[in-house]
Amino acid sequence: MLKRGDTETVLSELARMTGAKQVMCSRRYTPAGETQELRVFESLATQAVTLKRYPGSLLFEPGTVLTGAGTPFKVFTPFWRACMRSPEPPFPKGSLKVTWYASDIASDDLRDWHLEPSNPNWAASFHEHWVPGEQGAQNALQRFLSGPVAHYAEGRDQPAEAHTSRLSPHLRFGEISPRQIWHAAQQRRAETPAWSSAIEKFLAEIGWREFCYQLLDLFPEMPLEPFKAEFKNFPWQSEVSHVHAWQRGATGYPIVDAGMRELWRTGFMHNRVRMIVASFLCKHLLTHWREGERWFWDTLVDADIAANTCSWQWVAGSGADAAPYFRIFNPIAQGEKFDTQGEYVRRWCPEIAALPNKYIHKPWEATQAVLDEASIVLGEDYPLPIVDHAAARERALGAYQVLRALNK
Repeated sequence: MLKRGDTETVLSELARMTGAKQVMCSRRYTPAGETQELRVFESLATQAVTLKRYPGSLLFEPGTVLTGAGTPFKVFTPFWRACMRSPEPPFPKGSLKVTWYASDIASDDLRDWHLEPSNPNWAASFHEHWVPGEQGAQNALQRFLSGPVAHYAEGRDQPAEAHTSRLSPHLRFGEISPRQIWHAAQQRRAETPAWSSAIEKFLAEIGWREFCYQLLDLFPEMPLEPFKAEFKNFPWQSEVSHVHAWQRGATGYPIVDAGMRELWRTGFMHNRVRMIVASFLCKHLLTHWREGERWFWDTLVDADIAANTCSWQWVAGSGADAAPYFRIFNPIAQGEKFDTQGEYVRRWCPEIAALPNKYIHKPWEATQAVLDEASIVLGEDYPLPIVDHAAARERALGAYQVLRALNK
């Protein structure tokens, strides 16, 4: 059944109509979500209806995994080690036994909600990549655990390969719980001990999601403010034209452009490439991480306020457990290391597909003869770099020095 409108009003009307005595939901861990649940609780209470919230969208409830001193962790690795020493997450329970309301309830038609974008419908090809719903989530989990997980430890950094789980959108929308993933992965680990190390690495990525929610619970202002307060003074210098080029996948750096085009066409981006494009925006273009966070929020099918915020701040250098600001990804070296044969770039940047591997990640270095052979005119068929890597790196380091001086 589909209903739209003010949450408290819609749920109150349904409770009156059906004679329900309880409304049950999975607990949400965002500031807005918790505020809304409180309003629903108070609204239903006026009708003597109880709201019951259940855990299940996290492995460990916020505030339950603490340091030896009883304080929250602010660094991921010791946090996850403490999680591994904690009691194992409970096995998911079966479906609740309920008495179904016998009469029909008028439902909205999903088509009337006009959820798909238009002018243009940039989501037109999403159905080729995603099967929403619980069954789609279970199929994705079983596909991953049947083989790709064996290569996860090294394959998760290879964007051209299908060695990642693609479960994040299903987790985001509650179509599968981390407990289901945890226990299915542990069962596979018991059945195939040789895959143990790879499965541990995969579960640690689920652990990063846990860590992000722990931080959001501790610092609810994180979506808007830097975790490290000194970064409030960072001298961001974003240029609108550069931001637009980044969004369109037209920076002239193939690994960056491939990632941004994959995002636009599929609503998803490989995790290694997410780090590369985020570093490029924040450090090569000196653009505030919130610009990137907003773009990912608008375009990612797995956009998650905790993971999105924490990951962008990690790249920007302002977050917990963050990569140092002076660690600046070289997009050329990253492409050559993680897309050695250029398969990923050729998939998403077909206009330069004919370039040999030597130049696929740096087309501007190709000789005129090579460009002619590939029928490429740089600046027309494919953009020249919008910034010079070496110069952009020096500018970013200079900005970091300004920040240090300001904070002194």
